[in-house]
Amino acid sequence: MFTGLVEDVGRLLSRTPRGPGARLRVATRLSPLVLGESIAVMGVCLTVEKILDGAFEADASSETVSRSTLGRLPTGHRLHLERAVPVGGRLGGHIVSGHVDGLGRLVERKPLGEAIDLTFAYDPSLAAFLAEKGSIAVDGVSLTINAVDRERFHVAVIPHTQDETLLADMTVGTHANLEVDVLARYVARWLQVGRQSDAGEQGGSSSDDTLMSRLASSGYL
Repeated sequence: MFTGLVEDVGRLLSRTPRGPGARLRVATRLSPLVLGESIAVMGVCLTVEKILDGAFEADASSETVSRSTLGRLPTGHRLHLERAVPVGGRLGGHIVSGHVDGLGRLVERKPLGEAIDLTFAYDPSLAAFLAEKGSIAVDGVSLTINAVDRERFHVAVIPHTQDETLLADMTVGTHANLEVDVLARYVARWLQVGRQSDAGEQGGSSSDDTLMSRLASSGYL
């Protein structure tokens, strides 16, 4: 488990085909590393397979390569890195699993006082999990959603986050790895299963229709 707080900005040294997936070599200042530990790389949970001087190697599956930006980033690209949170560690962001739900695309950026307002387009299939003032991980960075509709969401990048991450350097058109709040995912699933169960018991009429309609109109579904 991660928290969405970037510990280091590393660099992609190489990406070598490995069957349908790839072996990534990443430069980092994180130390000491342990074989088998988990590191979130641009929000993607990877396992350390080899430790080098100032670097590590990890395998990315074909699913990871196809569903995230790790299969398309050029050699030399900088990367957000975060080690798994230790038991008893401080949860400074929100619960992040390191499993990418989809790709977002930066469509607009503008100043917001000392912060930067970033607007991302996203796959409509994720709409049920995004809510105003809810959490989202963008390239592994824990952010708060300021506004959301069926096609776009807004986040504000404060000065500290600008200094510690790559978000301030993102240009319009850039793709980013998105992970929705795991709590939102389970709540949505729980409501879906409960609704289907009620519909089956009542011959297709759910007693929760009013609640579901209110949740939907509020942006939770």
